[in-house]
Amino acid sequence: MKKAVFLDLATIGPDELSLSPLEDLPLSWEYHRSTSPVELPGRIKDAEIIVTNKCRLNIGELLHASQLKYICTAATGFNHIDVDAAKAKDAVVSNVRGYATSSVVQHVYALILTLSTKLREYNSAVRNGDWQHSENFCLLNFPIEEVSGKTLGIIGYGTLGQAVAKVAPAFGLEVLICQHLYGELESGRLELDDLLARADIISLHLPLNKRTTNLLGERELSLMKPNALLINTGRGGIVDELALADALRQKRIAGAGVDVLAT
Repeated sequence: MKKAVFLDLATIGPDELSLSPLEDLPLSWEYHRSTSPVELPGRIKDAEIIVTNKCRLNIGELLHASQLKYICTAATGFNHIDVDAAKAKDAVVSNVRGYATSSVVQHVYALILTLSTKLREYNSAVRNGDWQHSENFCLLNFPIEEVSGKTLGIIGYGTLGQAVAKVAPAFGLEVLICQHLYGELESGRLELDDLLARADIISLHLPLNKRTTNLLGERELSLMKPNALLINTGRGGIVDELALADALRQKRIAGAGVDVLAT
């Protein structure tokens, strides 16, 4: 029976999921909650099938997988896998598309509303007793920005980008869609620079690859409005993090909501 190994089961919340669909396959499964770089070679050396969410599988690691036929990343992005090295071993690489679309959309708008409504600041004020100490029981230290009437620029108009756009009208947001980065300009879409200059909120939904790494750097961030928000739920490496930190310190943009980092 073919050996299959799941390298980092803990990353997908195994206590909340049933593994029975995997167990029904004619495979001999080996599950590991996590796998360190030191443990990796021994765990993949006889495996024909590798499933992972976060473990890096570069050319050096894949040299140990002498029986390899298939790699599945238990996520959408696969920038942690050396696809060329896998192909050189005649191994197929696949990902899981659209598995958490609704959750990501919810998270995008949670970040937008947290920044626009100053939820962190007002939460701290409540905990610090600032309301009670106010002379007139009003606390207006952190002006709230209404999202209704603003523009939401979406960079990356695949499944996630389209799902985010679908919800936008409920908040009164006008949607701007970025042109595909390396194609001809399509009707109704904007070039990247134009979108950056016009959007009040920018949401990133791109894979990380050679073309998208540091897509938004110092120059691109300088094109954004001073009151603009940047939301990144895609991949950390899409944004030059040092340039973003500098833009935030210098107040060249109003805020950023990210749940991904380059490292």
